[in-house]
Amino acid sequence: MGPDLAARNLDAALALLQGLSAAGVRHWVVCPGSRSAPLASAVGLLVQRGWGRLHTAIDERSAAFFGLGLGRASGQPAAVITTSGSAVANLLPAVVEADYGCIPLLLLTADRPLRLKGCGANQTVNQDAFLVANVRWFDQAGPDGLAALAGGRLRSLAETAVRHCRGTNGQPPGAVHLNLPFEEPLHAPAQVLRERAAALAALPAPPPLETGAPPPPSSPAPANVLGWGGLDPDRPGLVVAGPWRGNPQAWPGYVAALRRWQQRSGWPVLADGLSGLRGCDQLELVASYDLVAPRLPHDLAQALPQLQVLRLGPLPASRRLLELLQACGGPQLLVSEGDPRPLDPLARCRGPWSGGLAAWLAQLPQPVAMGSPATSNLRLAASWRGLEQRLQALLDQQLLAPAAWGEPAIARQLERWLPAHLPLVIANSSPVRDWESFTAPVGRPRAIHACRGASGIDGTLSVACGVAEALGQAVLLTGDLALLHDSNGWLWHSQLTGRLLVVLIDNGGGGIFEQLPIRPAAAAPLDFERLFAMPQALNHAALAAAHGVPSRDVPSLAELEPALAWGLEQPMALLVLRTDRRADAAWRQALRRMACSSVDSP
Repeated sequence: MGPDLAARNLDAALALLQGLSAAGVRHWVVCPGSRSAPLASAVGLLVQRGWGRLHTAIDERSAAFFGLGLGRASGQPAAVITTSGSAVANLLPAVVEADYGCIPLLLLTADRPLRLKGCGANQTVNQDAFLVANVRWFDQAGPDGLAALAGGRLRSLAETAVRHCRGTNGQPPGAVHLNLPFEEPLHAPAQVLRERAAALAALPAPPPLETGAPPPPSSPAPANVLGWGGLDPDRPGLVVAGPWRGNPQAWPGYVAALRRWQQRSGWPVLADGLSGLRGCDQLELVASYDLVAPRLPHDLAQALPQLQVLRLGPLPASRRLLELLQACGGPQLLVSEGDPRPLDPLARCRGPWSGGLAAWLAQLPQPVAMGSPATSNLRLAASWRGLEQRLQALLDQQLLAPAAWGEPAIARQLERWLPAHLPLVIANSSPVRDWESFTAPVGRPRAIHACRGASGIDGTLSVACGVAEALGQAVLLTGDLALLHDSNGWLWHSQLTGRLLVVLIDNGGGGIFEQLPIRPAAAAPLDFERLFAMPQALNHAALAAAHGVPSRDVPSLAELEPALAWGLEQPMALLVLRTDRRADAAWRQALRRMACSSVDSP
């Protein structure tokens, strides 16, 4: 049983991983452990022969979020490999985000065989149940260990796992969990390793993935959506584009379809900051909706009871926009990029149509799809355009002034100064909301990434590292608590091949809570700072330096542009921008008041 079983464990792991590679897996994220030794050894042998890239992490939570970033940016699942026990529990936060954010992710966890479960064997837990509520598919790979499976079963297991990661049978992309039992002994001797390495050397490496063509829809359009969903392009309406959750390869077709619909209908597009649409050519975009939704000009407010809405993907974060959509009295249709699950907390939409915008537009009858915008639509679009121009001029005046400093101004300046097409990762809470409210609809196009599926702050730095690794370069905009929450993400610095610049807004705690009606009057017996803001006495530059990451302080907007130029040249760097969260919360309110008061200005 000894050496022979160790060799069969390795052979089974090699066969499974070769099947995964043939199905498109190119990134292996390996965490330390003994029970997972056959998988780790197989990865080591395969990577030496060109079968993908190896990434290692001592923190399983960070490893899973790194894999999430790889999947978010590339549209292909990365494989995260862990040992048994509590290691598996650390994968859950990333799996939840993969579920709700429609991100492909593959988890390979080693385990004891069934005969050792439930009998007190060391490091044996119910890890098969940890992730099951949030994965697209789960398989135990047999009770007697992976080595007991035939080669055909292993290939089928690999193909099925990757297919479910990408979305199948009406499900969107997401995480898949393969819980793989191994009998001891786990460690193949050196002679076996040399023999397997020689055998792999005779095999060709898998070809590079084809990334040019978009994947087929993960699910057909639901049968209850007929034709164009009741929308009439000859009557007034608007498009609301939420955060982009489609496959990266489907993006060009999505943007082209949106242009065609706007050219046909004349409807303005209210584009969320995470939609990726801001800066796209030949689109009439509105970005200031969050500032003025409570007080629209008379002609726009008067049109709301008849206004139709084409909703694209999940809703933006703006609560003011939700109130505006509630006031729209015409039909509303939800179109998602392959996610048939409910995405309509307002309960106003018909559908949804989950086959994607390009497919929805392609099936429209010719009289609906062809033609020019109606005069009434153009008149309403002109009012939206005039309102947007006035508000953007106001924001330029307030946020681009030489003495301006604070989170709203930082968001607007970053949008102007970051190079075009440079991918941006935005942390949750204040940064993502400031990007939505205070950046312009025109400017430099770029891919925007954020974890808005579950909207947590865990894993922020590791996700950004995964995005940078997949795309070659990225910038992370984050607050101090989100960065600290994933401080082990700095460990990626030693092996990251993509460049990452971290722009830290250090406002001494949870700035988002300053924007909510939580802080009591001075005399109230409630410690707001300890209970909600939770400032941490930490030098982020020193923490980054301990990991070998250089940093610079940026005390003003005048110094931000040269600091960005320096940081973008580093393999990994940190810029620290210190702000006052109470002052910024008051400034946001002042900007909203100014925006509303300017609505009726000529």
